[in-house]
Amino acid sequence: MISDEALLKKAIEAQTRSYSPYSKFKVGAALLSKSGQIFLGTNIENASYGLALCAERTAIFKAVSEGEHEFEKMAVVCACEEGCLPCGACRQVIAEFAPELYMILGNGTDSFEVTSLDKLLPNAFLPKHLD
Repeated sequence: MISDEALLKKAIEAQTRSYSPYSKFKVGAALLSKSGQIFLGTNIENASYGLALCAERTAIFKAVSEGEHEFEKMAVVCACEEGCLPCGACRQVIAEFAPELYMILGNGTDSFEVTSLDKLLPNAFLPKHLD
């Protein structure tokens, strides 16, 4: 099992690949699947701002496109003093696959906070609600 610190380092690695020429707000994510694979994601901006994609969704979409649907934990980093909190859209996308995902939220230093998605998005709308 990969440690929280090791996954956080992978997220920092992903953060260096950020394409954020407009906001200058670099975010990196590292997603650990239950099979042990790590998928990296970074935020990708666009001149048409609404077409940007967050690091967390990039990592999830990469994993799903490779056939992974079950996840252990995710590390997310940015330059926020309090650590990087996923936006609402990212929380909803993560909930689709891992509503109780273990989350490591860092600020790019050795400091990080651990939480879970169900604490960040209580009462999420899930696939089971469509039955």
